[in-house]
Amino acid sequence: MTSSDVSPSFRLAYVPGVMPTKWVRIWNERLPEVPLTLIGVSAAEAFDVLRRGDADAGFVRLPVDRADLHAIPLYTETTVVVVPKDHLVAAADEVSTEDLADDIVLHPLDDTLVWERLPGQPAKERPATTADAMELVAAGVGLLVVPQSLARLHHRKDLTYRPVPDAPQASVALSWPQDETTDLVEQFIGIVRGRTVNSSRGRSLKPEEPKRKSPDTGGARRKPAGGKPAVGKSGGKSPRSGAGGAKAGGSKGGGSKGGKRGKPRRRP
Repeated sequence: MTSSDVSPSFRLAYVPGVMPTKWVRIWNERLPEVPLTLIGVSAAEAFDVLRRGDADAGFVRLPVDRADLHAIPLYTETTVVVVPKDHLVAAADEVSTEDLADDIVLHPLDDTLVWERLPGQPAKERPATTADAMELVAAGVGLLVVPQSLARLHHRKDLTYRPVPDAPQASVALSWPQDETTDLVEQFIGIVRGRTVNSSRGRSLKPEEPKRKSPDTGGARRKPAGGKPAVGKSGGKSPRSGAGGAKAGGSKGGGSKGGKRGKPRRRP
């Protein structure tokens, strides 16, 4: 028996930029008796949180080490470059990594993109976080290439962003420990995948009540109401009445009178 069976609850981790609001709302509608707790984690620590059992499942960014974690890819984000509003890039609809060749491009330690070759000119130091890098962009120190959700998360009035189609992209996945695929995890997977409440894996977690058995009345041998023998579709009578009918049919005139004349008389 797991701890979730003893005290039903669900802990959901999520990395910056992911908005789990829609799925949480559906969870609360379907399983109001099971509280869901949101746990915000950095992209770097998300996997350790799952492995330690500090969360039942989590929205993470790929890649995922599938040696001990399951992962269901959900969507891939657009990659953008964040620039000051008065930068030349702001005048374009989109830019390529080559367009950034002469600019300093910041590379924070918590970068979620997997680069083969970083664009632009490297900064003297790497910012500790994406939030710190955003501050440097606003100060005119350099530019920043990130998934669009992070650009929105750290939005500032003095900054804007444009798509970079040839940059690496970040994908978001639902992940959980391979040895902990509980009923609650299955329920959340169903919600994320859009299963209906009546789906086999979207059923309620309330225990089913045992079906009430009807009183034993003899099963298939039960007699009809009134104790009268059953009459078949052909209208035939029970074997006993049928035998009497055969004798009556053998006499002249047949019918019910013939049945009476066939009765034995009492001896004097």
